[in-house]
Formats: sequence, structure tokens, C-alpha cells
Amino acid sequence: MAICCMFAFCNCTMAGKDTPIRISQLPPVAQKIIKAHFSRNKVAMAKMETEWLEKSYDVVFTNGTKIEFDKNGNWTDIDCKYNAVPSAIVPVKIRKYVSSHYPHAKIVKIDRDRRGYEIELSGDIDIKFNKNFEVTEID
Repeated sequence: MAICCMFAFCNCTMAGKDTPIRISQLPPVAQKIIKAHFSRNKVAMAKMETEWLEKSYDVVFTNGTKIEFDKNGNWTDIDCKYNAVPSAIVPVKIRKYVSSHYPHAKIVKIDRDRRGYEIELSGDIDIKFNKNFEVTEID
């Protein structure tokens, strides 16, 4: 019984905690990405999310752009809403694919995880790529 109570207490205290932070409290890699690609944007909010023992970071800019970073400061999701994701962030093979197949579209969102990448183009076209940058799905 005591073990169940302790487990329940840990579940409640360790699951999903958001803490407001300053940009200077982000991991150095995340700070470098913001400085290199989003320095003209004004930060509306930055927070650290703690889910169990994992940390992640979110930064929201006043123009609506949102970037999610993993615990090491590597971006996992960049949503620029109506603006283009900075091209230097997008892998070359994805940029080439988009420019040859959708020359008038811009990439407004990009996600990455261990399986690959997913992008959203202006015009609401979603494209998934595997780790080898091969298209696996178009929606």
C-alpha cells in the first residue's frame, strides 16, 4: 500500500511541469539557433517543460513563431505559422525536393524525430520524410 501511495505521489509531482525561463537559461545550442536564425524576432515567452525525468524547452515569439527544443537544445519542432522556416535550418535534400516539386510553396513548419522529418508547406500540404530524406507520405 505504501509503495502504491508513493508511486501515485511521484506521478502527480513529476508529470508535466512548466517553468517560465529566460532565453539565457536555454541550453547553449538552443541559444545559438535563436541568435543565428531568429534574432530579429521578439520573444513573447520561453519555458522549460519537465515530463518525468525529461526536459524540453519551448520558445514563442510575438509573431506567433514557436520553436520546441529537446533537453540538449536541439530543435524538434519549428512552426513559423505564415512565414517560411529559415532555409538554413531545413536539410538540403528537403529544400531541393520542395523547390523542384512545389516551387511556389514555402516551408512553414518542420518537425524532426528519430524516424525522420515532417514538413508543412504553405497551402496545407504535409510531407513526411524518413531518415534518408525519402518521401514516405504526402497529405
